[in-house]
Amino acid sequence: MEVTIKINEKTKAGKTFKSLLELFVQEHKGVEIVENKSPYKPEFVEMVKKAAKSKNRTTINPENVWESL
Repeated sequence: MEVTIKINEKTKAGKTFKSLLELFVQEHKGVEIVENKSPYKPEFVEMVKKAAKSKNRTTINPENVWESL
């Protein structure tokens, strides 16, 4: 059985839960922590985040793409 858990390591509860999981993994050989890596390059993710914050962008109406351009 495989379970995916998202942990926010910036919160106290997240740090505590991750520490508990790591301790459990050390004690039991049948448990493994697998970290999922993003399929996107970090440069691309930064570019998208920067563009989302930017005020200099064009909004396109998906109902009428040609008139939006």
